[in-house]
Amino acid sequence: MTKETKTPKKTKANASAVAKLAGVSKWTVSRAFTPGTYVAPETKEKVMKIAAELGYRPNLLARSLTKKNTHIIGIAIDELKNPHSMQVLNAATKALQARGYLALVLNITAGENYQSVIQMADQLQVDGILFVANDLSNELLDIAQSLHSVPLVQICRNSEDHRKIEVVNVDGYQAGREIAALLLAQDYTRFGYMKGPDTESSHLLRMDGYQTELEAHNCKVDVLLIAGGYERKLGYQMMVDYLNSTPVDKRVDALFCENDILAIGALEALYETGNFHSIAIVGFDGIEEADSPVWALTTYHQNAETLIMEAINRLTENKSSPASEWQRGELIIRRSHLKQ
Repeated sequence: MTKETKTPKKTKANASAVAKLAGVSKWTVSRAFTPGTYVAPETKEKVMKIAAELGYRPNLLARSLTKKNTHIIGIAIDELKNPHSMQVLNAATKALQARGYLALVLNITAGENYQSVIQMADQLQVDGILFVANDLSNELLDIAQSLHSVPLVQICRNSEDHRKIEVVNVDGYQAGREIAALLLAQDYTRFGYMKGPDTESSHLLRMDGYQTELEAHNCKVDVLLIAGGYERKLGYQMMVDYLNSTPVDKRVDALFCENDILAIGALEALYETGNFHSIAIVGFDGIEEADSPVWALTTYHQNAETLIMEAINRLTENKSSPASEWQRGELIIRRSHLKQ
């Protein structure tokens, strides 16, 4: 009977082994792996070569914890079916990684257990949390506020309690006025607005600005449609229901949708029911699909990348810029708002 021999367990290389072979201190090895610190090029090359040969990788989490800084930023996000949210998430993770930060995505879709998700972020000692276009309930704000004094920034939506969270958002009120002015210039007379969730208008201010500009020209929001969420199928069904329940001569001739995905759903409904171009449609966000030659959606681009950089500066460097540098978006003119 032969006795099996166990393969010896391979030990992990450490900084001391790299430093010894490279003829440098452990401190120099640490600096060689730290972004933004200076090490003589020839020394850094030597350290990296030996580290690669030994299979050494620094334990960034352990090092961060000793410095009370993990370089992890939580990104709390809902509406994961919304293309704009994915666009923002993509840009935010890339921007954080470029600065040497790791993004921890926290799915806080409505109805889920907020507390367990946020507490998980707390246990990992995140350096801050970026809230992406969420309708923040008081419960969620209270839970987030209970974290270990980390900065909280909300992007692409306003918060009712600015004492608890900083807000980085486009000027939705001005955007709404610009969209109303665009539609008024086409001589439309009956105007509609399609919301996603039925939240307070102060969360976005788009409808407020829209109403103000219409009223300044003796017009008003004649029809308010509430889709219930930011999904294409909800925008589609809301428009189908409106067309089925409203005689042609009573319908609005221009509709501002709270975001692009609702607007595209509305355009699909108009197309499939043989009413394409019978109602002018304008969206909001500037998602890639809006530029499709099929929809040619006129929309308001939020310049999300600029908003993200401002939010990340606040989270990682505690620096803020004047609102004039990041609060203004851009009206993108295509064809969906034109009379045919």
